[in-house]
Amino acid sequence: MSQSEYVHTITDIFGADIAIGVRFAPVKRADGLLGVGAGTAVVTPGALDRLESAARSVAQQVTDAKHREFLVSCKPALEAERDDACARRFLAQVGRLLYRRPLTDAELNLKVQIAGEAAADGGGFYKGLTYALSGLLVSPNFLLISEDIEPDPLHPGRWRLTGYSKATRLSFLLWDAAPDEELLRAAERGELNDARGLRRQTERMLAASQFAQGVRAFFDDFLVLEAFDNVAKDPIIYPTYTNNIGKEAREQVLRTVVDELVIRKSDYRELFTTRRTLMSPGLASIYRVLVTPGPGGWAPYEFPAGDPRAGLLTQVGFLSQYAHPGRSSSTRRGRAIREVLLCQKVPDPPPNVDFSIVEDPHAKFRTARERLAAHNTDPTCRGCHMLTDPIGLGLERFDGAGQYRETEHGAPIDPSGTLDGVAYADAAGLGQALHDSGALRQCVISRLYSFAVGRPATKSESGLFKYFQSKLDDGGYRFADMLRVMIYSDAFFAAQAPDETPPPRTAALN
Repeated sequence: MSQSEYVHTITDIFGADIAIGVRFAPVKRADGLLGVGAGTAVVTPGALDRLESAARSVAQQVTDAKHREFLVSCKPALEAERDDACARRFLAQVGRLLYRRPLTDAELNLKVQIAGEAAADGGGFYKGLTYALSGLLVSPNFLLISEDIEPDPLHPGRWRLTGYSKATRLSFLLWDAAPDEELLRAAERGELNDARGLRRQTERMLAASQFAQGVRAFFDDFLVLEAFDNVAKDPIIYPTYTNNIGKEAREQVLRTVVDELVIRKSDYRELFTTRRTLMSPGLASIYRVLVTPGPGGWAPYEFPAGDPRAGLLTQVGFLSQYAHPGRSSSTRRGRAIREVLLCQKVPDPPPNVDFSIVEDPHAKFRTARERLAAHNTDPTCRGCHMLTDPIGLGLERFDGAGQYRETEHGAPIDPSGTLDGVAYADAAGLGQALHDSGALRQCVISRLYSFAVGRPATKSESGLFKYFQSKLDDGGYRFADMLRVMIYSDAFFAAQAPDETPPPRTAALN
């Protein structure tokens, strides 16, 4: 389970006023995604200590005098004593939501026993309930996302995910949280095994407010936005790039994504050409625009036609992330477009490469284009740089903090370039070339599928992606439609026989 899945699940079950103070350990990416890398992560003792502390804190809040009246569904006969019937009722209800399935008799009996013994030892009913709830919150059944299979009665000899496993996969994908009670009831009744029942629940979830947090979760992972935790800028060179700008730049990307894909229901490709965004006062200083703050400090903003900014590539979030602390980086920006947005691997530079030409601010070469041209006279560098630099140079009119400029060291900047043979004149043209790229569509489909099923795509699934593309090419790449095509396909809930080696799915934390 990711940190955002943990927070959203706790909030959905117990309410937004429950304070959740936990920071999960980093997870390594696999197949370009943290969500896939989590499938092979482990829980270290240090991580478990933090999770136990968070579990105690949440359980204490749920059962305290402020919250128990509306979060605990029954009252004990005497608060100072154990009440197994009331404890059983509460733990069965909450455990079902936390475990994403009903507790077994053995599991429920054990939790009721723990609550009763703690109450009988002098702690009282609510103290006992706190102990039992803490145990639920730190259990692997809650923290680890696992999936179960069962024989498929409609296809003898084949297997399928259980209804509760289907509900879990669907909910974490669409809402970035555990299933709600309605989805669990649908799973219990077998409705997710029926095309109409699955469609009914999917459409309900796509229409819900929680869908926006599911979209944010995918794009936060897909666009590598956690890297902002380590973005730093030289305060002398970029005095307007304060400590909060990185957080606001990350938030701007996500707010733009939600506004375009959820609220406006735009085509995914329009993220790279739209002039619409949302702006905070802090970011306005970087963009050098004026805004009147709206609710929460953010306000809609649209760059005028002809403005050099258009699409995510020209937002501070992309430009500052893929740059150095004191200067821009055409190579980093070009590599990010290749690897993150087009799913194309760029080889790492060989050891002992001489970067002095591109790193020396006092070199005779004034612009990045001149410096890279000189650097790339080395045959060992030229091959990889030809993949990245012609793209990244299209963004050179934006400095390392994402601020617009037209010259570097007094020399005019040439932002023209090519993307896989498609020429463009400036950053807006690069965004349009990316919009039109078939590789862009292929990449988001493969990443979204891996994110949805929690494992890397296999070679045998390449035909599946072509099928997804053929369905979407006609109607456009609206994000909800991309999800529908995947969810309603036979592949989304496909399960392997138990004697085969299944792809990794269980997610843990390290």
